[in-house]
Amino acid sequence: MHHWSRKDFGSTFRWGVSTAAYQTEGCHDADGKGLSIWDVFTRKRGAIYQGQHADVACQFYQRYADDLQLMHGLGIPNFRFSLAWSRIFPQGRGAINAKGLDFYHQLVDTCLALGIEPWLTLYHWDLPYALEQKGGWTNRDVVGWLGDYAETCARAFGDRVKHWMVLNEPLVFTGAGHFLGIHAPGRRWLKNFLPAAHHAALAQAEGGRRLRFHLPDAHIGTTFSASYVEPQFDNDRDRGAARRADALFNRLFLEPALGLGYPTTTLPFLNRLEKYHQPGDDKLLPFDFDFIGLQVYTREVVKHSWFMPYVGATLVKAAARKVPHTLMGWEVYPESIYRMLKQYAAYPQIKQILVTENGAAFEDTVRGGRVADDRRVAYLRDHVGQVLRARQEGVPVEGYFTWTFTDNFEWAEGYRPRFGLVHVDFETQQRTVKDSGRWYQAFLAGQAQESVPKPTTT
Repeated sequence: MHHWSRKDFGSTFRWGVSTAAYQTEGCHDADGKGLSIWDVFTRKRGAIYQGQHADVACQFYQRYADDLQLMHGLGIPNFRFSLAWSRIFPQGRGAINAKGLDFYHQLVDTCLALGIEPWLTLYHWDLPYALEQKGGWTNRDVVGWLGDYAETCARAFGDRVKHWMVLNEPLVFTGAGHFLGIHAPGRRWLKNFLPAAHHAALAQAEGGRRLRFHLPDAHIGTTFSASYVEPQFDNDRDRGAARRADALFNRLFLEPALGLGYPTTTLPFLNRLEKYHQPGDDKLLPFDFDFIGLQVYTREVVKHSWFMPYVGATLVKAAARKVPHTLMGWEVYPESIYRMLKQYAAYPQIKQILVTENGAAFEDTVRGGRVADDRRVAYLRDHVGQVLRARQEGVPVEGYFTWTFTDNFEWAEGYRPRFGLVHVDFETQQRTVKDSGRWYQAFLAGQAQESVPKPTTT
C-alpha cells in the first residue's frame, strides 16, 4: 500500500474550504440589507424542513473574525465565500448599501491579514427579492442586473481579490428553483425553467466579461454541479436515459460557456429555448473562463422512464440500491469525482479545473467536546485520493475546496444535514472542530494518507 500526502499534489495546488452567504451569515435584515428570495421563500409554509430559516444561521456576519481565526489555526490557506447581493444592493440595483460593502471589505481584509486567500462567488442563489418581483431570472434584464452587480464588486474588491466565480451551480438554482419549485423562488414548470436557464447561461458569460473588463489580471471562473451518471442496467433504454441525464446534469450550462451551444441533440426539449433566444445570443453565451469550478458529491444511477417528461430518465436512489449513503441520501462513491474530472478534462476549451465543493453530511454529535465523524474523514480522504489519481493522469486539476467550513443552513433541508469540518451548536453558536477538521489540518500539515484502492466500475 503506498502512502500519499499533500506533497504529491505539488506546491501550487490550492487547498481550501467553501461557504455561502445565505447559509452562514444570519443578520438577514441588519445594517440596511434588503430581502433576498431565500428570506422570503423560507417563510412559505412547508417549504423548509421544520419551518427553519437562516435569519440567524451561524451569525458569520458578526463572528467572521473568530471563524477566520479558527480557519487560520487549522492551516486552511484558501477561503471561498459568496457575497450577498441584497447586502450590497438592497433593491438589487441602484443605491449601494455602504454598510454591506463595508462588511465585505472587512472580511477580505481579515482574510488577507491572516494569510488566507479570498475566493469570491458573486451569486450563490440569493437573488434580491426586489428583482424577483420584476421576474427575477425569468426576466432577460437579469443579465444586465448581474453584470452591473459584478462591476460594482470588481471595483470594490478587485485591488485585493484575485480569484472570482460568477455563478454557483446554475442547474440547481434554475432546476430546483424554477422547475421543481423546491428552492427559492419556488417557481415551477418549463415556462419558468427555460427562460431562467437561458438568462443564467447569458449572465454567467456577461459576469465574466464585466469582471475581465475591470480586472484584466484576475483569475475568473464559474462553478457547476456535476455527478457521474451510470445506467442501472446495460441495455439500450437505460444507456439512453443515462446519456440524457448526463446532458442535463453535466453539460447544460458548461457547453454554452465553452462555445458549444446547448446539448439539444441529446435533449431535444432544449430546442424550446429558441423562444428566448435573441439575435446575437450565440456570441453572448461563451466566455473564456480561466478555470471551471467542479462540484461533485455523488454519482447517479438512472433507469429509463416513460413517466419522466423531457428527460425520460429517473434516478435509482442509493437506499434502494442498498449502497452506503449520506444523510442527504447521496451514494458515497469516491470514483465519481475522478470520472467527472476526466469528463471535464476531455473538453479542450477548459484550461484549468478546481474542485470548488466536495463533502458529506452525516449525523454528528458532540460527546465530551469531540465529534468523531469517521465516515466524513473516510469520505474526504477517499475523494482527495481520487483527485490525486486524476491529477497524476494529466487532468489539469489545480485545487480542492471542501464543503464546508462550519455546519450551516442546508437550504430546503434546514439545519439537519451537517456538512461542516466544524460543528455548530445553533442554540449557543458554540464551535467544535470535528475529527474531520483535525484530519484536514493534519493532511494540510503534511501527514501521509493510505492510498485508495481503485474501485471497479459497475
